Amino acid sequence: MDFEKSLEKLEKVVQELESQDVSLEKSIKKYEQGVDLYKQCSDYLDMAQKKITKLTEKLEEKEL
Repeated sequence: MDFEKSLEKLEKVVQELESQDVSLEKSIKKYEQGVDLYKQCSDYLDMAQKKITKLTEKLEEKEL
């Protein structure tokens, strides 16, 4: 699953948790799912940041 799909699913989980019609058991399962999706999104962003940093360093080396 890519970043955009993970983020979309995370947003849906948050909306479901914010609704008044969710049982405690379902809320706990949704919360767990949300934590997993958050971790995936965070990992994607970390990876993207590292790639950008490497590319920027390469560009700076060429300019010197």
